[in-house]
Amino acid sequence: MKRPISMTLLCLAVGCAWAQQGDGSQASIQANIFKPNKVEPTPERMAGIKAPAGFTVTPFATGLKNARIIAVAPNGNVYVSRRDQGDVLLLRDANGDGRADGAPEIVATRPGAHGLAIRDNKLYLATVRELFVADIQADGRLGELKLLAGDLPDAGQHANRTIAFGPDGMLYMSVGSTCNTCNETNQENATILRIKPDGSSRSIVATGLRNTIGFDWQPQTGELWGFDHGIDFLGDDDQPEELNKIETGKQYGWPHVYADGKIYPQSTPVGEIKKEDWKAHSTPMVLGYTAHAAPMQFVFYRSGGTAGAFPADYQGDAFVTMRGSWNRKKASGYEIVRVRFQGGQAKSIEPFVTGFLTEGGQTHIARPVGLATAKDGALLMADDANGVIYRIAYTGNARRAASELKAPAGPMQQQANKGSGVPVAFTRPQTQSPGKLTVSSAGFRQNGAMPAKYSEYADGIAPPLSWTAVANAKSYAVIMEDPDAKPITPVVHWLAWNVPAAVTSLPEGLQEQPRLTEPDGVLQGRNTHGSTGWSGPQPPVGDAPHHYHFQVYALDRMLDVPWGADRDQLLEAMQGHVLAKGELVGTYAQKQKPQK
Repeated sequence: MKRPISMTLLCLAVGCAWAQQGDGSQASIQANIFKPNKVEPTPERMAGIKAPAGFTVTPFATGLKNARIIAVAPNGNVYVSRRDQGDVLLLRDANGDGRADGAPEIVATRPGAHGLAIRDNKLYLATVRELFVADIQADGRLGELKLLAGDLPDAGQHANRTIAFGPDGMLYMSVGSTCNTCNETNQENATILRIKPDGSSRSIVATGLRNTIGFDWQPQTGELWGFDHGIDFLGDDDQPEELNKIETGKQYGWPHVYADGKIYPQSTPVGEIKKEDWKAHSTPMVLGYTAHAAPMQFVFYRSGGTAGAFPADYQGDAFVTMRGSWNRKKASGYEIVRVRFQGGQAKSIEPFVTGFLTEGGQTHIARPVGLATAKDGALLMADDANGVIYRIAYTGNARRAASELKAPAGPMQQQANKGSGVPVAFTRPQTQSPGKLTVSSAGFRQNGAMPAKYSEYADGIAPPLSWTAVANAKSYAVIMEDPDAKPITPVVHWLAWNVPAAVTSLPEGLQEQPRLTEPDGVLQGRNTHGSTGWSGPQPPVGDAPHHYHFQVYALDRMLDVPWGADRDQLLEAMQGHVLAKGELVGTYAQKQKPQK
């Protein structure tokens, strides 16, 4: 039997005890490593599984080994990914008896197969670096897998990509961090991404999410919610697992701030940003749950009108699998929890199905991961330790909802379309000015073609930019937009402000971070891609050349605009303070589809 290891000395090696930074923050921590032994799920042990009155928990399928994520097709077919085996299984329950019919069938194989989503009779599959799609055939088998994207960020510590379709018809993907706490070099790590179903483009929805494996849309409001994994090695009771309402453009704290606004002492933000400043830019969790419980798949309950549907008061609540702790002396997780919602907002979290921990928490029969609603309204839970899919069904007499809830598309569409359908900033009222300045670049001429190295198809670096000095200017701001893009018009590629008055040029390959230290104090904002700083041209292959407007504004003041702000926030602050302006237009077209 495994015993907990005291980490008081070991933490010195991994940086989790007495960690200090120059700002004076400090934490003295004793952490533990303890993982209950796995034991077989015998009928006697399964009898100890507990659920609320009126619910029964039975095996739907057994012997599946590393069963991870579950997706259920409209006809009731069940697909489950197996990361360790690198495949996707198909299970059927044609006779409706609550058990899979016979042995599972392997319908896809890809190394690291994990995230699954179904839409329009297609199954989408995410691995560590790739996104695939395949047609679902009449018998439930899959057609040939087609590669949609092969350039997802490298994984590091968190390789488990998960995907789901939002009510707006877009595919959303969770990309975890590469580490426990670090400044990511790829801005797509520790985020939720929004992807076109054909994989042709993607943007960052929200950042500062260490590993939000489970996420879904509240069916009454259409708002996105997710459960984020807390930081390890902060002790038995820190960090709590975070329930967040995830909104476009928001930053959720990691790696420097966590929970309800606590400062993580060891890390250092880039660009000499202070911890308190990072905290001011971060959105705190809505609710916390027991530290190290490890939230996995997250499902809002929508089902109604079917024989196995839960009572009506469960509609609009969420269920989350908690895979279970390893960084805590008393094990946490190893359960399904219910998140109660009222008026579309989260109010509390409570255990729903327990008993997977056995022998007083010294052993376990399951580590819950996958979670999905079956066609008949029951919940299906995948255990990736012993390879069992459990079926949680309601067999009581409480009233069921008459029909299924469907999340409205409005909130996600409104968030994605914010700032679209307007002219370029140069012609808007907020930038009107009597003065002119001249903008140039050593990389391309006015109305000339921009070299490929500035595009996201190649190096993706910012071009050098210069402009003429303006008398009495206190600062300069830069906005770069593409008005030829569709459907979002114009696409914002670059926002920078508080360029000191003495500086009249920016070098090639400027750092892509919120605050620059050279030139010192320059702040950068959120572009349409969702990253901070420069995002290069990436027009659809075959389009006529797009026109990229590099606009420079001389201002009579430094701007009180927080780093990470969007174009509309910047324009609002600039209004009435523009002394002069000028623009340089470059063009770019991509004729050949790049190799993935």
